[in-house]
Amino acid sequence: MLELLFDPLFRLPFITGLLLAPVAAIAGVYLRLREEWLAALAYAQVAAAGAVVAVVLHAPVMLGALAAAGLVATVKGLLANPGNHHFVIFILLGWGVALVAGSFSAHGEMVGQSLMDGQLYFTGQAHLLGALALLVIGTLCMSWLSQRLLMDRFFPDYFSANGIPAWRHRVAFDWLVVAIVAVATTAFGVMAAFALLFIPAWVAWGVAQGWRNVLIIAAGLAVVAYVIAFVVAVAVDQPFGPMLVLILCATALLRFARRGVRSASPSAAPARAPSVAPEAAHRK
Repeated sequence: MLELLFDPLFRLPFITGLLLAPVAAIAGVYLRLREEWLAALAYAQVAAAGAVVAVVLHAPVMLGALAAAGLVATVKGLLANPGNHHFVIFILLGWGVALVAGSFSAHGEMVGQSLMDGQLYFTGQAHLLGALALLVIGTLCMSWLSQRLLMDRFFPDYFSANGIPAWRHRVAFDWLVVAIVAVATTAFGVMAAFALLFIPAWVAWGVAQGWRNVLIIAAGLAVVAYVIAFVVAVAVDQPFGPMLVLILCATALLRFARRGVRSASPSAAPARAPSVAPEAAHRK
């Protein structure tokens, strides 16, 4: 079945997803660090709504997705204490707009349905270029953002005490996540994009020891799950999005298995979040 990965019909979608999967998973780790994991679903749903509206207005789909998700990120930044209740409102708003906008156009309805189903095979060169750009920009930006996000989480008074504006790295991270989610949503579909952002990070957070291991495990899980889902979906002629979600849900067993091993061990300590504070303190 591996020859399917190199079939000219599936080569471009496969490479696009292979680039996006680890990027999305790593973004999910940082969203979990900030306790904003539900924002991933909010951005994805609103991005889908923006894509459908773009079709109705005869505008580029990816541009509409990026603009809509960016608008939500901007509103989030203006809120005093953004939380899950705000993200739920964004999710419901995105769902409603996507369905209503789709009803105005047969093409819009088709795009909306494909975003719900998650058909990676329809991705084009724009998605591949977007994935490459996100991989490069994300790699360059995270070397600067990572330290600041860790400090912001574990030493929240550090920036105000040293007169350093914290809004710069927060806004930069929000917009980087928005770009990742917008491209991932238009490529994978809403729920598949959310699953990539949520499940690998959640599993890695529960089984890894140390921050770098969390990032490595999350990215690795995303890539393995993606490859398996792609091959199986093509081989048995099933929608890619649901297959990816099911494979990712299966990887969640790793977290439960790890917890079971700890519980069975007489000397096992309670599970806790990955140790990142010492590293952040050292960088301070």
